[in-house]
Amino acid sequence: MSDNQRAITDDQRRHAKLIWDYHQMHHKARPCDAAIGLGSHDLGVPAFCAELYRAGLFPTLVFSGGSNPTAPDRFPRGEAVHFREHALALGVPAEAVLLEPNARNTGQNITLSRDVLAATGIAVRTVLLVSMPYMERRACATARKVWPEVEVVCASAPLEFDDYLKTIGDEQLVVDQLVGDLQRVIEYPKLDFAIGQDVPEDVYAAYESLLAAGFDSRLLKV
Repeated sequence: MSDNQRAITDDQRRHAKLIWDYHQMHHKARPCDAAIGLGSHDLGVPAFCAELYRAGLFPTLVFSGGSNPTAPDRFPRGEAVHFREHALALGVPAEAVLLEPNARNTGQNITLSRDVLAATGIAVRTVLLVSMPYMERRACATARKVWPEVEVVCASAPLEFDDYLKTIGDEQLVVDQLVGDLQRVIEYPKLDFAIGQDVPEDVYAAYESLLAAGFDSRLLKV
């Protein structure tokens, strides 16, 4: 951990773990008509997409995402382009991968990927959304708002919270992102971006505690 990264306390870890568990939908991955790999800063997404493709869960995969707004230098040619390259290096055949390189948010990830699939003539009744672990709930709520006619199955790399912290290597960043995604789960329905989600009292209390402790770098301005 570098000097400018902040370690979290045991209480903060406990609160973050509550939010981490809430963000995951705990869907059972199963065969779907197509999958969408949602753009992010995390190459765990295309790696897990490759694993699911090899397991035969979908015939067609769309990687979606333009420049990452919070880390533009990480994937300078855009999230979807780098994700596709990573999946191909892991053995996914090029003909199975479609590219959507323009999306700047989750709603666009889903609607523009839907358009790409439609343009290829692929009929989609079930879609597998592959995301970072703490993004599952928001992705699901968004998809059910903007693409209500399909059945949504959410998936992410099966990592425990502590393992994910080690994978990313920046505890403060991960907790900031957990808090930011929960704020979006709460606020996006008011903006008509997603369907509403019940937030349990203990999860909301953990969220308020982490906000008070300054884990706020990924908040929306609302």
